[in-house]
Amino acid sequence: MMNTAVVSNILKYTVNRCLRAQNVIKVTAVPIFKRDIHTTKPNNDLMEFFDIKKNWGETNIRVGRGWKLDELRIKSNSDLHKLWYVLLKERNMLYTMEHECKRQMRLFPNPERIDKIQESMDNIETVIRERNVAYYKLETGETGERPVEDVVNLFGLLEKYEKKEHFIPKFMNTRWVKPYLEHGFINSAAVKKFVRLYKEKQYNVERKARNRDFNQVQHLLKRFPNMDLENLKAEYPNVDIEKAKRSKKARGHFMPKY
Repeated sequence: MMNTAVVSNILKYTVNRCLRAQNVIKVTAVPIFKRDIHTTKPNNDLMEFFDIKKNWGETNIRVGRGWKLDELRIKSNSDLHKLWYVLLKERNMLYTMEHECKRQMRLFPNPERIDKIQESMDNIETVIRERNVAYYKLETGETGERPVEDVVNLFGLLEKYEKKEHFIPKFMNTRWVKPYLEHGFINSAAVKKFVRLYKEKQYNVERKARNRDFNQVQHLLKRFPNMDLENLKAEYPNVDIEKAKRSKKARGHFMPKY
């Protein structure tokens, strides 16, 4: 009986020690968190805002092109999310390097990198908007985007306005009532004069552009009488090719085929 009691006590003592050791290991163990998106190195210091050191002082850095819409449309939303943060980090780095080059009065190499990244980010937003519109049309029959309409601004010109909710109606909103009443700002004589002069300026700009294209077509017909008229019409759709052929400026010292 004594031997059985001693053995049982030894077993109990051994089991308790093992359980305590396991608890200590669990408490002292460092938890490991898994991240689905990795956009930076583990050392998050200020050097993440600068380019790699081998590119410092370089005048020309070989870079690729931006992401196209067709390439982004075949990617999942998770991949687009990751790519967005990678491009955002790269853009912040380029802005920092550009500012540092200006501070040190040095030439910033390949400034078109910023434009390529901005183009890629704009294309990502376009793809996301296309998917949202397709989803809302499938579920509700509407685009899901905020409705936009043309409204007259304080200068009497049309501009795009995104509709949104307001706390008070129009007739109680003084910011809306003063400009848009019958005798408001947009109906004043100054605004009407500005609109008239603005339309006159726009007409003169369009008229000069038409005359410039017409003269260009005349010179082309004079220098190259055998050129393809269909391609010329596609290049200058607002020009009357038949009228340009009959003009004196289009005639050369040779006999054209037309």
